[in-house]
Amino acid sequence: MLHVLAVDDERPALEELTYLLRNDPRIGRVTGAADASAALRDLSRMLVEGERLDAVFLDIRMPGLDGLDFTRLLTGFAAPPHVVFVTAHDDCAVTAYELGALDYLLKPVRPERLAESVRRVAAAVRRPSPPAGEASPDPDDEMIPVELGGRTRLVSRRAVTHVEAQGDYVRLHTADGGYLVRMPLSALSRRWEGAGFIRIHRSTLVAAAHITELRFDGGRAAVQIGDELLQVSRRHTREVRDLLVRKFHQPDEDARVPGEGRDDR
Repeated sequence: MLHVLAVDDERPALEELTYLLRNDPRIGRVTGAADASAALRDLSRMLVEGERLDAVFLDIRMPGLDGLDFTRLLTGFAAPPHVVFVTAHDDCAVTAYELGALDYLLKPVRPERLAESVRRVAAAVRRPSPPAGEASPDPDDEMIPVELGGRTRLVSRRAVTHVEAQGDYVRLHTADGGYLVRMPLSALSRRWEGAGFIRIHRSTLVAAAHITELRFDGGRAAVQIGDELLQVSRRHTREVRDLLVRKFHQPDEDARVPGEGRDDR
């Protein structure tokens, strides 16, 4: 069963589109978004939570981020969903297909025409291939959408030096500044573990590639990232030490970390 996202800034149009999609037996779940920025947030959440999104059915002319710009941003994701445009404007079809859109529907949407689009999505999901006209995304990187004063910006995972939990949010730290994203640190830690991010504290995740020094003082450990010195909890000290010893190729099997414990102070 397909999981799709419907995006339209006009509420009646969004309700009609979601209604038609839910009536298709090949679709198991339909999520609605009132604009492209909200759709990016939904997509980011789904990726973090490990949910699959097969396709986005979206309008083109929307305030703020329009449908074409949204589709361009999708190229930054490791596994972007397929795109079907649903619009009242027929002057963007060439651009849409150059961006790799699977289909281009004109409003008002006829049920039989929408069914054909769903068939194309289902076929593409069964036989995945890079959309025509799109560059292949970097498999070693991931782009995270963040909101900045009504604008949506994509932050590269490679640019993130460390992450701090702040309530229901995490703050992504980069050389350019910090960005708040609504997601749990635990989910992000699981997702980025294979990309070289390690947990040094219950509220801190760091990129091992950005660590320049490991310090010990009175039984407590800390890592240097740029100009910041971040404390390592006793619970995570041995794991961090072992990883960084391997990273810097300075094995010291007899070295011991004084004061190791299981608390997370």
